[in-house]
Amino acid sequence: MRMHLQHPRTLGQMFPNEQRKSQAQNHEHMAPLARHYLNGGPPHFLLDLRHYLGNSTYLDDHGPPPQKVLPFPSQVVYNRVGKCGSRTVVLLLRILSEKHGFNLVTSDIHNKTRLTKNEQMELIKNISTAEQPYLFTRHVHFLNFSRFGGDQPVYINIIRDPVNRFLSNYFFRRFGDWRGEQNHMIRTPSMRQEERYLDINVCILENYPECSNPRLFYIIPYFCGQHPRCREPGEWALERAKLNVNENFLLVGILEELEDVLLLLERFLPHYFKDVLSIYKNPEHRKLGNLTVTVKKTVPSPEAIQILYQRMRYEYEFYYYVKEQFHLLKRKFGLKSHIRKPRPRPEFFIPSPLETEEPIDDEEEDDEKWLEDIYKR
Repeated sequence: MRMHLQHPRTLGQMFPNEQRKSQAQNHEHMAPLARHYLNGGPPHFLLDLRHYLGNSTYLDDHGPPPQKVLPFPSQVVYNRVGKCGSRTVVLLLRILSEKHGFNLVTSDIHNKTRLTKNEQMELIKNISTAEQPYLFTRHVHFLNFSRFGGDQPVYINIIRDPVNRFLSNYFFRRFGDWRGEQNHMIRTPSMRQEERYLDINVCILENYPECSNPRLFYIIPYFCGQHPRCREPGEWALERAKLNVNENFLLVGILEELEDVLLLLERFLPHYFKDVLSIYKNPEHRKLGNLTVTVKKTVPSPEAIQILYQRMRYEYEFYYYVKEQFHLLKRKFGLKSHIRKPRPRPEFFIPSPLETEEPIDDEEEDDEKWLEDIYKR
């Protein structure tokens, strides 16, 4: 049965009185052309969602209020950030797409997040012509569909503590996970032995490229976009990433609170995520998650971690901003957050169930092959 599908958009207008003053000021002084370049106009789906949550100042003045039923977005993009739980989510999406009948669109390209203008146009065309309702997923920096005349989809994503993400990727590239003793050799066959066994403290303290900027400036470009300045650590990319989160993302969750992320996705996008939490908690799914924990992790020295924190200060400002918005959203739905007072530096390596279910989602991984192997069992 084909439903009437409304054009989806963004999340930021849900909290008009709770956004930071700096964000409001940025919006206020932004030239109309620049604003159009970023988001292509007001998002219908998020205006509806804002009304649903009781914060509408727009829809209330335009005819009778709609029924309190969330609209069904037909275009969703999950431009997943590497080593932030996307292996778990992609596996869940494969199950959910069969269960609910939506079109899960994936990509054979796993190691290209930055695109030329022509590549952007081609990818946007391919995504936009997919059978709806679709959910497209790939490791790729934010794409502005409206810039090329397309309908802007709903974006979703998940991020995690930046240092923990970096360390997970560092050791996974070298030593893989519990799925197989040699999978790291397949992933990085050209890595020299001295590089594979490079001590993490040496890498950080001696300023190796892998442990320095711009390589450490990793999360923000997924939200800033394809502009060259989005890859330069600094305020410009940070502020643009925040603006895009507010203008174009329905939800940006925190991996450390994954069950709440799944709960909100089920609430916002039930036609895609209905029953996701019960599937996630299923013992069989948990067993699969245990195969993907990165092996041979070691904890850097306090001095090395402090240096990483300084080098990733923009990443942390973005992480804490997203976390704050996520907790605001949770409170809207009556979910409790255990918020602690900020510390001088982030808290690393807190034992949690997620440590034993960390997914594989580095860009070079052949996502579909592994998932197909699972479904053949």
